[in-house]
Amino acid sequence: MAHWIGRIIFLGLCLPAPVLAAQPSPDADGMRMVGSLRLHPGLKDDALPSFLIGDDISRDAEGRVVLRGNAQVRRLDSVIKGDRIEYLQSSGEADVRGNGLMMRDGNVVRGPHLRYNVDTEKGLIEQPRFWLGGTAGAGTADEAEILSRQHMRLKNVRYSGWTGPDPAWTIDSSRVDLYLDENEGAARNGVLYFKGAPILYSPYLTFPLGKDRKSGFLLPTYGTSSNGGIEITVPYYLNLAPDYDATLYPRYLSKRGLLLGTEFRHLSASSHSELFGTYIMRDRETGDKRWMYSVQHTQALGNGFSAYLDARKVSDDNYFRDFSSFGLTDAAITYMPSQALLSWTDHRYLSGSLQFYRYQTLQDSTGSFLAPPYDILPQLNFTAQRYGWHGLDVVSTNTASRFVAPIYRGDAFPEQAGRRLMPNGTRLTSYTSISRPFVLPGAYLTPKVGLHMSQYETEWFSGTPGMERFAGRPASQSRVLPIASVDTGLTLERDASLFGNAAIQTLEPRLYYLYVPYRDQSDLPVFDTALATFNYQQAFDENIFSGGWDRIANANQLTFGLTSRWLDADTGFERLSLSLAQRFYFDNQRVTLSSEAPRIDTESDYLVGAKAALTDKFSVYFDGQFDHETQKRNRLSGGVRWTPKRLATVSLSYRYERDVNSYADPYGVLPLDAVPATREQVSLSSQWPLSVRWYGVGRYDYSLAEKRNTQSIVGLEYRGDGGWAARVVMQRYAVSAQKTNTALFLQLELTGLGSLGTDPMSLLTDRVIGYQPVTPPTPEKTVFERYE
Repeated sequence: MAHWIGRIIFLGLCLPAPVLAAQPSPDADGMRMVGSLRLHPGLKDDALPSFLIGDDISRDAEGRVVLRGNAQVRRLDSVIKGDRIEYLQSSGEADVRGNGLMMRDGNVVRGPHLRYNVDTEKGLIEQPRFWLGGTAGAGTADEAEILSRQHMRLKNVRYSGWTGPDPAWTIDSSRVDLYLDENEGAARNGVLYFKGAPILYSPYLTFPLGKDRKSGFLLPTYGTSSNGGIEITVPYYLNLAPDYDATLYPRYLSKRGLLLGTEFRHLSASSHSELFGTYIMRDRETGDKRWMYSVQHTQALGNGFSAYLDARKVSDDNYFRDFSSFGLTDAAITYMPSQALLSWTDHRYLSGSLQFYRYQTLQDSTGSFLAPPYDILPQLNFTAQRYGWHGLDVVSTNTASRFVAPIYRGDAFPEQAGRRLMPNGTRLTSYTSISRPFVLPGAYLTPKVGLHMSQYETEWFSGTPGMERFAGRPASQSRVLPIASVDTGLTLERDASLFGNAAIQTLEPRLYYLYVPYRDQSDLPVFDTALATFNYQQAFDENIFSGGWDRIANANQLTFGLTSRWLDADTGFERLSLSLAQRFYFDNQRVTLSSEAPRIDTESDYLVGAKAALTDKFSVYFDGQFDHETQKRNRLSGGVRWTPKRLATVSLSYRYERDVNSYADPYGVLPLDAVPATREQVSLSSQWPLSVRWYGVGRYDYSLAEKRNTQSIVGLEYRGDGGWAARVVMQRYAVSAQKTNTALFLQLELTGLGSLGTDPMSLLTDRVIGYQPVTPPTPEKTVFERYE
């Protein structure tokens, strides 16, 4: 009896509360705010006290303790329950009869009769039913044998990740071993049944008991496309260490062969790395070996220093067009940038960086030649800024860049191969500005002056064939330009109503005056500068050119803008917004790119915009740029969206942009017969319930300028009972100016297990505006899900 003194406590509730993650300083009453539940680390089994509970507790002369009525044996890490529990101290045997239950780390096993030896940690459970806390899966078995504290063996098991009634899928196995400490389960002769029909068999498979990572095969994906034919991918995951892992992606395409892919990830307290690559030894269509790699790495170096690397390359121009089986994003890639960056900041006034850029341009042989951008090898940046210094904001940005023009070596455009298209050069720039903001309630005034200085050292290669047009330009040039501006505005409010509801209306006029004197810049090189898109934000900018400011336009101009908003009086939600802007010029434009005609108008185009949430379910937007004389559109976008309920949405959008190539070619690299194109496209996307369980989803993009469909997505989804859903999705999209690819994929989603087939969810989420999965997300599970 002395053995039990101090270790057996007869209480109605005696399990200590778990330790909690957040432990700030206690208040005056000794209480402490707590965060989330967590497990006790480092506790030894023999150090844990046991608590025995029952309506009636007795002990006989042989040392047998009998608990009757709501019998329980509790420890901090586990619970045993039953109608009657007998424990024999001399042998360590525990016998549980009637509604037996064992719980540990959120895993629950129930059975009518449990036998367990606390000394040998072995036991047997008859006809067990079990629940796994980490994955929320559940199942039944004929017998569960406890081989040790962390090893349980179940015979003739039926398991499902759906814990509701009538699960649609189950896995039947002749034997399943659960290794609790290793977070691993191993099943033999496993058969996956869906609606009672066997669809997958494996003689041996392993699976995690919780959400921790574990090596093993992932569910295969499969589908078909016009470019690749029938394809199947069988991924294998390698849990190499707690801080790094890898995944192998062997992908077989019937038209092209076996494409091997791999992904490696590493994460530490100061760095993050991801490496991805693919390789096919011989493409059956082209006869070539083809490959792709991508490397990203971020590194915190301490003392304000950090490093970043992003390196990527493909074997040829058509890699993404041929191997992008599902989704327009990859097939539309035309530039592959690589970057190396070393940056520093003191987190207050000073920052700097050293970076290298290199581009791979992917040409489309069925379209027009793309002028490759400059490689920047290297670029040094230094910025000093001080805000609120005696009321002044002072910013100085300084950059030194070395530009190297790539020479095209491909075979898509033989007439351009080996030609030097652009000059090389070095550019030093410094722009220092001082502004003095005056801010009052409802009003502001910000005068600003700055000085922009540039120095160019250029290699014109005027003696090289094709570069004769640069003959006579000086190798060394400089430019100094002052820039002055005044920005002022008001914010006025009044009570109003909108559609019969109380609202607050604002009126926000804004004036922006800019003065930049003229400097002849026609002989300066153009490294990374283009005419900026004229929009509401750019109307209040200091330069009509974007990029590195190889051209700084002369300016003597005033921009007027007006915005009015209607805000919900109770919530502040913006129900309606109207805006307009126009720029007035007092001097003609004299600084241009070589392919651009100078402006002679005294007024800019009109900029107008409107956004309205007419109801909580219906919204519209409109944004346009119109010629001030003819009122013809130069740029226009608009759309409507209606979402009457969950899983029901319709979106219609229109976009127009005139002559987008008129300023994209400052050196005349494009062929002389290239015609500036106008972009005009209409898009319709929708997700809509067709019945109680059937849902339609789709998108249609049509280019009015090209008179062709550029992307079509159509799909059906079915949401079944018992934790499953099915999808069939077809996508047809343009991979080049004259070629398209069509892909068809099927997916069977089994809640708690994963998906069979190719997952189209990222495509639908990206392309169908407002798309929602038909199966609601599974709530996050923890070991405390069934905490007792």
